Amino acid sequence: MLVVEDEYFVALAAEDALASAGFEVVGVAATAEEAVEIAGTERPDLVLMDIRLAGARDGIDAASEIRGRLGIPSLFATAHSDAATRARGEGAAAPLGWLTKPYAPTELTAAVAAALAKLRGQDGEGT
Repeated sequence: MLVVEDEYFVALAAEDALASAGFEVVGVAATAEEAVEIAGTERPDLVLMDIRLAGARDGIDAASEIRGRLGIPSLFATAHSDAATRARGEGAAAPLGWLTKPYAPTELTAAVAAALAKLRGQDGEGT
């Protein structure tokens, strides 16, 4: 699992909640460029992707590139889930789900578990 979040304390809390629930976090990125680089190096199963990021590119751009180049899906975690943002995000990024901020640690871990289960179902490993 790669966590992409530009708010330090939100990223730290997400990383802690995921690790406490038994998920392996391979890295934390604050920009789209960092996300693409870490995903290419670490090859996580899933990326927890914020949409609004530091820098010129946003999480939808990063998720689309990571999905297109590496085949790694994202789960969007964002406070910005209006219809236009969702429509743009559903395009090339093809996320495994949306988690609306603010979220509780239990909501985060449940959403990640559901996304991973969906991923396993898509690649033929069962549900």
